[in-house]
Amino acid sequence: MGQHDVIIIGSGVGGSTVARRLAENGARVLLLERGDFVPREDQNWDVQTVFFDKKYKAQETWLDGQNMPFDPGVYYNVGGSTKFYGAAMFRLRERDFEELEHEAGISPEWPIRYADLEPYYDAAEQMFGVHGDDTLDRTAPAGRKDYPFPAVVSEPVVAEFASRLRQQGLSPSSLPLAINSGPQGNCVLCKTCDGFPCKIAAKNDAETCALEPAIATGRVDLLTKTYARRLLLSPDGHSISAVEVMQAGEVKIYAAKIVVVACNAVNSAALLLRSADTQAPNGVANKSGIVGRHYMVHNQSALMGLSLRYNRTIFQKTLAINDFYFGDESFPYPMGQVQMLGKLQGGMLSANIPHLPRFVGSEMARHSIDWLVLSEDLPDPENRVTVNGETIKLAVTRNNMKGHDRLVGKMKLALQKGGYPIVLTKSLAAHATAHQCGTIRFGDSPSKAALDPFCRSFDHANLFVVDASFFPSSAAVNPALTIAAQALRVADHMLKHDLGVK
Repeated sequence: MGQHDVIIIGSGVGGSTVARRLAENGARVLLLERGDFVPREDQNWDVQTVFFDKKYKAQETWLDGQNMPFDPGVYYNVGGSTKFYGAAMFRLRERDFEELEHEAGISPEWPIRYADLEPYYDAAEQMFGVHGDDTLDRTAPAGRKDYPFPAVVSEPVVAEFASRLRQQGLSPSSLPLAINSGPQGNCVLCKTCDGFPCKIAAKNDAETCALEPAIATGRVDLLTKTYARRLLLSPDGHSISAVEVMQAGEVKIYAAKIVVVACNAVNSAALLLRSADTQAPNGVANKSGIVGRHYMVHNQSALMGLSLRYNRTIFQKTLAINDFYFGDESFPYPMGQVQMLGKLQGGMLSANIPHLPRFVGSEMARHSIDWLVLSEDLPDPENRVTVNGETIKLAVTRNNMKGHDRLVGKMKLALQKGGYPIVLTKSLAAHATAHQCGTIRFGDSPSKAALDPFCRSFDHANLFVVDASFFPSSAAVNPALTIAAQALRVADHMLKHDLGVK
């Protein structure tokens, strides 16, 4: 494979975006992925296969805060979790980068501002082919460029409900979606997007939009089924000398000038902690003691509005509501965002609700309109990832729930006023790992952060961490676009300061 300038561990949105930017500017990259390619097959869109058999999820067990085993529902594959995401790609709001007072405490400021990421948000939306229109979004960043592609048009039932929401004084806006839709695209706007891989590769994910173009440069080598066990330090402990991996049952060592960790918030922290040695007794990049701490995952609830009317919508995921993102007159604290879910199907319900007969779930799904409420959880140092050998422990206590509960109540009332008298709610907080972030936060001070504002380790000059680990706060929108934007920013910094590319 020859010599490499950079080793990247993880092929999700952070790792693959860095790989593409570096390779397109002449760098040689070795990308290590513990999983394999998700096969494109008819089973990709089969509810039984995806939700009951869980064919594509990792067969892994973690421990919770009470040392009880649980299935974290994570994915290890080329493209990372974006192979299964719902393709919603939001920018953080401008105020999300500042200190924000919540009902339950303070959401800390970031070491960068929205303006620092704005050109990279533009580039990331272009890279991932985002469709959107935020002219009706009251919280949209001011003066931003138009989306690369127009918003996906809502089907009749959804469009009519949007009108009913506007009659209530709300302002539903377009949900920004990374899908290959429109006249030149191949997306068929199906009901198997959220939680499903795409058998026709029409979901704009890390593999299709970042990794495939990166490999096409001829300067990226991808090794699948390659598990990074440890980072090995130089004798003085100031840099990463190599990466120790397990590959086909054998231990191998790979080295490069720069190492980028992008395994997701839990596994990146676990890798750094597993790499402890005499030069770093508490783990790599962890002189601050914060690696693994401040785990965040959003407070999340699903709402299912039911009516006598049959909902024939196929592609439902087109609207978001941000009216209460920063609170209202009755509750002057952030509450969060509401966005539509992909159309629920009967088997999906019975897979996640014990003892619900499939025929009952199917009938409910035919008459439902489906929403997701996302609210910010606050960084708590005791919400943390630790390791015992190869075993991961994830201890989490939920927080900042009052704003979330108020938003759930407001959306429930809006559904009822809009013609859906029965509203079922389900918390998605138990053992949640979707939208995970915050375990290797970046900042200005090495005493309070593991990474500098360009995601470089304060402790080891050639180590970067580029996934949602770097988030100091979770905000209340999907993290994928912000990861991609920061990945581009970090890659540009790396090219200039470490690889000599002007």
